[in-house]
Amino acid sequence: MSQGARVFAAQRYRLSTLTVPSDLLVTVVAGRKMLQAPGRTITADQGQSVLIARGTQWDVVNDPHGQRQYEAWVLAFDDALVREFNQQMGEHGHTVRTAEVIAHDGDLLEALQRTLPTPHRTSAALLRHRSMEVLLMLAEKGWRFAPTQELSWTERIQRMVSQRPDGDWNVTAVAQAFHLSESSLRRRLHDSQQTLAALVRDARLQVAVGLLQTTELSVGEVAQRCGWTSHSRFTAAFQERWSVAPSVVRARMKESAQVLTDQG
Repeated sequence: MSQGARVFAAQRYRLSTLTVPSDLLVTVVAGRKMLQAPGRTITADQGQSVLIARGTQWDVVNDPHGQRQYEAWVLAFDDALVREFNQQMGEHGHTVRTAEVIAHDGDLLEALQRTLPTPHRTSAALLRHRSMEVLLMLAEKGWRFAPTQELSWTERIQRMVSQRPDGDWNVTAVAQAFHLSESSLRRRLHDSQQTLAALVRDARLQVAVGLLQTTELSVGEVAQRCGWTSHSRFTAAFQERWSVAPSVVRARMKESAQVLTDQG
């Protein structure tokens, strides 16, 4: 599903080795965003936008940079939407392979803003149309995302877990969800050199980051929604994975929190 959100941060923090699950457009409204990978640093300041390709991995820094808080508008494009857009419009322009800082104008900002959360529910069809409009505007500026190839088994498992992160995702439950035998699932996990426990844990922590950045839920509430019964164990797991405490990611100005919206 495409997802639009406003992301806030009251203090500078870094998320270590974040793998981007969807193609993203991020517009920095206040502060600075940095993406760091071996041999490359990308900086987007207030008033700039950055396109980030699905599957790339970065250390991500959200920094108020002298402002009251960091704020960004984020639109994640689902695989089906990107594939449909490329089929309709062709594969012209520059493909976003990693991340690119781009110039934006008032029309693009207005189109992006229409995809963000509002007090009134907007239909999935209309939100999908608005996301497609943003892709078209990006294409007219010479940029497009590559259509996604078939998802790997690890990606499929993590996406499923992300839909219900508090679920009891053991081998039996996952095998049944994919209509596989448990032995077949174990072979596929072995081939990918991943354990189910590690995949489930990482998917839950990915969801936790999003909830902490975009909702008013407390750290304890996020922990419960993501499958932890112990606040302290969640905090330890989060800090071990992301190299920052969840309370730091959660901190923001109270009046600014916005709820993540699923689109389409």
